[in-house]
Amino acid sequence: MSKSSTIKFKIILVLAIFFITLLSYNVQLKMKDHKMLHNPCSSEKEQATTLTPSTSTEPNRIDVQIHEIMTLVNRTLPNVDFTFINVTTSAKHSTATIVNYKPMYCVGDTITVRLEMCNYLGEIKTYGGDFLRPRIFSPNLGAGASGEIKDFNNGTYNIYFTLFWEGEVKISILLMHPSEGVSVLWKSRNNRYKYIKYTGKFLNKNEEVETECGFSLDTKREICSYVDERYAEPFYCIRPPSVACEAFIALKSGNSPYTNLTGLQRNLFKRSFNFGAEINKLVQSVQVLKCANRSRKVLPKCQVGMLPSFPSGYFLKKQWFPIYCNLSNFEPLNRIDSCLANKMIYLMGDSTLRLWIEYFPRIMKSLRFINDHGFGQHRKRLESDLTNHIYIQWKKHGHPFVTQFYYTVKDHAYIASEIDRVGGDPNIIIVISLGQHFRPYPLNMFIRRVLGIRQAIENLFLRSPDTKVIIKSENTREMNNDVERFSDFHGYIQYLLVKDIFKGLNVGVIDAWDMTTAYECYDVHPQEIFIKNQINLFLSYIC
Repeated sequence: MSKSSTIKFKIILVLAIFFITLLSYNVQLKMKDHKMLHNPCSSEKEQATTLTPSTSTEPNRIDVQIHEIMTLVNRTLPNVDFTFINVTTSAKHSTATIVNYKPMYCVGDTITVRLEMCNYLGEIKTYGGDFLRPRIFSPNLGAGASGEIKDFNNGTYNIYFTLFWEGEVKISILLMHPSEGVSVLWKSRNNRYKYIKYTGKFLNKNEEVETECGFSLDTKREICSYVDERYAEPFYCIRPPSVACEAFIALKSGNSPYTNLTGLQRNLFKRSFNFGAEINKLVQSVQVLKCANRSRKVLPKCQVGMLPSFPSGYFLKKQWFPIYCNLSNFEPLNRIDSCLANKMIYLMGDSTLRLWIEYFPRIMKSLRFINDHGFGQHRKRLESDLTNHIYIQWKKHGHPFVTQFYYTVKDHAYIASEIDRVGGDPNIIIVISLGQHFRPYPLNMFIRRVLGIRQAIENLFLRSPDTKVIIKSENTREMNNDVERFSDFHGYIQYLLVKDIFKGLNVGVIDAWDMTTAYECYDVHPQEIFIKNQINLFLSYIC
């Protein structure tokens, strides 16, 4: 071999070794990144390089959607200040008048009630935004329905009531919060992560240790980061000394003493003052008859993909009748065993949906609980009917889950991630409900969660379009002094957003908000009449 050939050979050999070394380094680096990205409970120090945003455009698209929705809500809600209670809306000084009142009405008629809102000085308000709750009802008939509100943004409103049944129909219009209170609640909601405090439990060999957890921690101590990378859902705990982040086993929460309200603002939400107060009405009730030549519209069978109107239905003899579809000539509950035969039902959400799995065994005598050896009231619940091959599971949704009792986080997952794990099948049914636990947090957190769930449902329908998905809205709850955290105003905004975000998807909707408004429920865990009618409507989508 010539001298020049030897030199060329050495150069080629050196370059080859260089590229092999570089390739090996890149492979090791990618493997290291892959390992870190798929370890959801590594510490902040270990995972510092993995907390940077993904290069994918998907999170950016979600952020844009959140910004657009928040901008729209901001434009819709009142932005007013006050220095004296006397200038805020007063139910006692406001009036409700039936437009073109008649001594008799027919079933199917719509009556219009005009509201003129005044302050405590008797002055007519010049802007809208009051949080109202209108309903009609007949206690002796077990009947009730919600009213539709039109806000003219000048202190006047029209409330539209459809008269669904005959007899004496009473009218109720509650001022839940004056517009000034709505403005206060909205501003305070989106400026806080401090209303709820979390305590995490870690296992250190045979000893359990507690530490602070939350969505935003003000600390210089080492942090354990529990981040759902796909849906950009964060949660953190202060790492206990000499304890691995993977040793996180349980979580509980409690109300913090924090408040964003001044003394003057808090006066707006005193139950004895002007919170949930009845507005004066010139006419308390109307008489309704069944009139000749009034034919009822034939409704199609209830099925997924239908978009309920508002109101979406009414109670009569304590049974809920949707106005956009026909339940059937008999209650679907009467044939629940055959309806759900060979079905797998996944209930994903909060304790209002857990009430379903507690109700099923009362009407399905072959259904049995399966002991999964979990602990606490919020553990995963399993039920099975071996005769009819029915499987039902309830699992709580991911953070935030507000409860003073410890619950396990070993099987923690967000609803979107749970849906991603479902293969899909015509005999698989998913029911989703969330909202109550999000009320104490900025609205953008809730919007992100719902958008992520919609994305997961869209992906599910791509691989299994025959899988049925049902959305149960949140319901009304108690009127108490803790309005800053849990007011129904917060829930109402979320209720409207859920309806809007899931619009266009081939899903069924159970309007629990409308049900609990129509029949006046003030309990975060509604009575059996509501659970029974929710499940009855659920079955109408399935059978």
